[in-house]
Amino acid sequence: MPNYLDTAHRQRIAQLRSTWTARTDWPTWLLLIGTCAAWFALIHYSQHLGRGLTLMLLVPVITFWMSVQHELLHGHPTRWLWMNKLLGYAPLAIWYPYTLYRDSHLLHHRDEELTLPQRDPESRYFSGQHWQGNGRGARALHWLNKTLCGRLLVGPLIALVGLATEELHRLGRGELQAWMMWLTHTACVVGLLLFVQTQGGIGVFDYLLASVLALALSMVRSFYEHRPAQSPEHRSVINEAGWPWRWLFLNLNLHLIHHDLPGLPWYYLPRVYKERREDWLQRSGQFLVAGYGELFRQHGLRPIDSPQHPWH
Repeated sequence: MPNYLDTAHRQRIAQLRSTWTARTDWPTWLLLIGTCAAWFALIHYSQHLGRGLTLMLLVPVITFWMSVQHELLHGHPTRWLWMNKLLGYAPLAIWYPYTLYRDSHLLHHRDEELTLPQRDPESRYFSGQHWQGNGRGARALHWLNKTLCGRLLVGPLIALVGLATEELHRLGRGELQAWMMWLTHTACVVGLLLFVQTQGGIGVFDYLLASVLALALSMVRSFYEHRPAQSPEHRSVINEAGWPWRWLFLNLNLHLIHHDLPGLPWYYLPRVYKERREDWLQRSGQFLVAGYGELFRQHGLRPIDSPQHPWH
């Protein structure tokens, strides 16, 4: 459910949603078509571009695709869930089936449970009991993951091991939905990698490497987009990032605005924020970051907080 600042704000959002741009969602259609076209062009011309340049360009394209998938699962560019699933199902980022990402992310939008271990699917915090049960090596790894440079290095490993552990348990329990999802996703991944191998100038290992690097790049955004706080509205960040990051993440740096208005398309988030900036900062409890550069400078090598949740 959306959260509005006041009645005037509700009316303003309704006005934006009634515009021709919002009703047609043509900016998201352009992004979707452009991202797929860029991906196909990179694979097709990879022999001419060379391995190194192709990988350098693939990483942001795959990262951008994950941002596009996020828009799809939130109801853009169509209001039909099945159509958005069809549009976003291509496993360009390899690791996460669209259905799994959609279902877990929508659970993450229960703001009253944000950051709570075992309740928020995207929480990176441990309960006190779980943290005490970790060995020294595991604790050191998760402390490293609390630095931004460490997150780039070990974040994908932690995420993929966690994904494999949880999903293998589901498969082991014989969950039919999990089996169907993973069989379909695996078939799509195999088809994609065969296409890359036969039509492009890079190999399967190269593409898998690019997908891991893209996953790491996406983790710059999620590094500090939530914090533990007593009030749910104080848990989501407002990050006033520069334009390259804003484009790469489709304005999800304005994370509180997205959580309060999850159905608002990416291209209206900056406008809605700028129109009521002081009100948003007050609502966030002044949870403001002055760009991702600030995070790299202050927390590239220093943990931003503890892996253990402060009260859960």
